[in-house]
Amino acid sequence: MLEKLFEPTSVAVIGASRTKGKVGRAVLDNLIESYRGEIIPINPKADEILGLRCYPNILDAPNAAELAVVVLPAAMVPDALEKCGLAGVSNVVVISAGFKESGIEGAKLERRCADIVSKYGMRMVGPNCLGIIDTGSGLNASFAASMAKKGNIAMMSQSGAICTSTLDWADSRGVGFSKFISLGNKADLSENDFLLEMADDDRTSVIAAYLEGVKDGPKFMEIAREVSHEKPIVVVKSGRTAVGSRAVSSHTGTLAGSDEAYNAAFAQSGVMRADSVEQMLDYIRAFSSQPVPDGKNIAIVTNAGGLGILTADACHYAGLSLSSFDESTIDRLREKLSPAANFYNPVDVLGDAHPDIYGYALETILDDPNVDGIIVLTSPQAMTDVKNIAEVVAEKAVSSRKPILCSFVGGTRIEEGEDILDQNHIPNFAFPERAVSSMAALCNYGVIKKRVYLEPEKIDADKDVVSSILKKALSEGRHTLGLESFDILKAYGIPIVGTSNVKTLQEAIDACAEIGYPVVMKVLSADISHKTDVGGVRIGLENRDDVERAYHTMMSDVRRYMPNAVISGVQIQKMITGGKEVIIGMNRDVQFGPLLMFGLGGTYVEVIKDVSFSVAPIGKDISRKMLSSIKTYPILAGVRGESPSDLNSIVDTLCRVSQLVIDFPEILEFEINPLMVLPEGQGCVAMDIRLTLGSE
Repeated sequence: MLEKLFEPTSVAVIGASRTKGKVGRAVLDNLIESYRGEIIPINPKADEILGLRCYPNILDAPNAAELAVVVLPAAMVPDALEKCGLAGVSNVVVISAGFKESGIEGAKLERRCADIVSKYGMRMVGPNCLGIIDTGSGLNASFAASMAKKGNIAMMSQSGAICTSTLDWADSRGVGFSKFISLGNKADLSENDFLLEMADDDRTSVIAAYLEGVKDGPKFMEIAREVSHEKPIVVVKSGRTAVGSRAVSSHTGTLAGSDEAYNAAFAQSGVMRADSVEQMLDYIRAFSSQPVPDGKNIAIVTNAGGLGILTADACHYAGLSLSSFDESTIDRLREKLSPAANFYNPVDVLGDAHPDIYGYALETILDDPNVDGIIVLTSPQAMTDVKNIAEVVAEKAVSSRKPILCSFVGGTRIEEGEDILDQNHIPNFAFPERAVSSMAALCNYGVIKKRVYLEPEKIDADKDVVSSILKKALSEGRHTLGLESFDILKAYGIPIVGTSNVKTLQEAIDACAEIGYPVVMKVLSADISHKTDVGGVRIGLENRDDVERAYHTMMSDVRRYMPNAVISGVQIQKMITGGKEVIIGMNRDVQFGPLLMFGLGGTYVEVIKDVSFSVAPIGKDISRKMLSSIKTYPILAGVRGESPSDLNSIVDTLCRVSQLVIDFPEILEFEINPLMVLPEGQGCVAMDIRLTLGSE
């Protein structure tokens, strides 16, 4: 799809410079050093640069370049792109800064550039980027300090500095790359385009990314689901906090979206999120050199008991299991290990273990069918032959179909061994916890590769009813709907409690008689979000006298707390007992669309904040994960002899809400709180609803 971007036969550098230290010169130097195709410098003030014929503009060059790298002041870029289009250039990399990251005028300039590129059918990387590298073709169309080593990792980044730092880190450890892409502002080509390109690239086995935001969230999820079945995708996403989001906007002009939405989207599409650049580098190093394990049963081999214990703890917290060895494995270990050694997992070969003992232990454990991967620990004691231990580990790892990760812990005493491991592409981590985290990533990807994504079932619903309710509200200038809109839930088959909306006390008394005592009374007002806070809820009303007293005191309390609120009446509901309160909500995320929320409900939800998130649409499989992932799930499942709640009814309601918010994008926020969940087999009922509408 983008072959001519990464493997062009000719490259023009628009803004090539004779001056050492300028970006236009650095790009030219990098191309001359490694690129094998034709290089065309463009500079109206030079006839020749570094022995290459120079042209005033790209239209003067005798041959049309397949790729043009633009290194000019921002204001000059649109004209340069226009000339590229006229010259028949296929792809452009705009390194220049000063576009949407710089403000309103820069954003206008960027849109102009995007329009020109679109007009001529060109594809553009950037603007505001470092450039691109393809080690297969020798293309270094960037101002990075060095060319990447050849390897099987493709990396894209919205930060040029992270690109250069990663390249330098990789160079020191012999880690290689297939492609390196600085995304910049993504005015045209984005992470979605490059995910598709990397998926089809035979030289790429691992995909890594530093992202500040995504251009098209739903499309990103769709593509990532397909790609992650074939290749691991590891992403560092910055802008997790409000402070970070503001910094993202000023860096590349990206709308970051909520961190909860990114977590949910990544989890639902097979993307592994790294919490730091260090963790991302750890993960891709493991993926680039080690096989993906079949399971999560891990063995630990160590010459230091303390390190073994720390690693075992880290495995537990990372969701890994310590392998239970076959008896034959334990018997074999007893044959050659010291009687003082530990033959169970973690296997402690002791501080004076000879390299051959390490090798024997590894060989024996690798043969055990209960072992999916091994973490090798080494502490450099006086009698420890670190160099030869590393050579033995390398020998076993080369022929192993199971991943082997190392943590040789120390400084100068382990350098020689670490060099040997690097040369043999065996990841070594400074501390065991990092080795465990990387092993967990390998194991988790084994699950992702086998994952089946189910299409959500279509829900039969009366969309006309909902449409008329929403249109009527908007025509009246109402953007917040509450209890009066219960018919929206009924239209989507979501059970609601016996309810009557009334305007007067007498109507309330009549409604109570019809519904049957005991009842709950709630104030009806679009201006009141939290009715309990202003005395707008009365429960356990057993008779007419209770209703009269509750009505008068509630109206008095509400008017005292919110004198300007418009009260349209009260809602009478049948009081439901014996259930548990949960909340189902939705907020429309700027990047991914409807973000669903589930958790324990009622008045304390904002304090407890035990909630889970998913991006709609979802089916029953993801709905069940939303339930089971909250900490208080055991309360719903039934603890200490309690009957379990009707979990299937919650799952069904989540799916119906998902369909509702997909069908009606004008719903910006939505909440059922509480949804009263009855014991297993008895269903659930919505007790309250609130939603916010955008413009039509």
